[in-house]
Amino acid sequence: MMNDLGIAVVIPCYRVKTAILDVLNNIPKTVSKIYCIDDGCPDKSGDFIEENTHDTRVCVLRNDKNYGVGGAVMHGYRQAKDDGYKIAVKIDGDGQMDPNLLPIFVKPILEGQADYTKGNRFYNLQNLQGMPFMRLMGNAALSLMSKVSTGYWHLFDPTNGYTALHLSLLDLIPLDKISNRYFFESDILFRLNIARACVKDVPMKAIYGEEESHLKIGKIFIPFLAGHCRNMVKRFFYSYILRDFQVASINFLLGGFLFLVGLLFGSIKWLESIQTGHPATAGTVILAALPIFIGVQLVLSAINNDILNVPKDALHPSFNEELDI
Repeated sequence: MMNDLGIAVVIPCYRVKTAILDVLNNIPKTVSKIYCIDDGCPDKSGDFIEENTHDTRVCVLRNDKNYGVGGAVMHGYRQAKDDGYKIAVKIDGDGQMDPNLLPIFVKPILEGQADYTKGNRFYNLQNLQGMPFMRLMGNAALSLMSKVSTGYWHLFDPTNGYTALHLSLLDLIPLDKISNRYFFESDILFRLNIARACVKDVPMKAIYGEEESHLKIGKIFIPFLAGHCRNMVKRFFYSYILRDFQVASINFLLGGFLFLVGLLFGSIKWLESIQTGHPATAGTVILAALPIFIGVQLVLSAINNDILNVPKDALHPSFNEELDI
């Protein structure tokens, strides 16, 4: 039975008093522990939960200040692991995630098919009818950036916070380096890829009620873009320089170099033609275009190799066997 398998639920709580009790009441009885993290909430969510629920599984944890959703979830993960639980499912406290879906998030991990699962609201097109248009477009753009930076090309909907993690993976990722704010979901995927963990999407339907989302696509787009660019460079260095220098590494480096050389040479010649009034010769155009074309082809080849290099085998079965967990 699931309740014998050490499953805990982690719920970051920040201004969720209108929905949190319904969320707690709908969490399946097969869950062993529920950690509610009061993340320096001005509404004192922790006190509210303790005063209004009699579920003995609920344990309120408190942060001394507002660290953000990532900081709250990391607190819950650490406590669940310290208490001996094997799997932690993260659910938001705003009522937009159906707790009854928990078994389908946990199943791939229990069966040794994945180390980490996350929700995907885009899998079934009929489910998108209730999604606000700007959120739909914003998530599409963020998903593309996430694919490049995390290396999980098969995943979509990176800001989806409905996730499940085998807690043994916490020994393989630097928890203190993971973003504390809303970039947390994408940042942990980047760290999991560096560890070569297997991640799977779980189709789900989002619930959009009256609760206001704290995640504003317009405000987080530029910070997310900067974070994805940083992680993309780090992942390339870790995976294709330090860990395994291969043909794809050469394609990335040489392709990028040729592209920049062609672009720079072409730009200089274009400016010269504007200043002198003389059009560039066919040979000059070819000299500018050829390195660009070759560079693009090399980079595309490297990207194809990266897509084929997505981790497919779960780490935790063999990892736990070695540690006798």
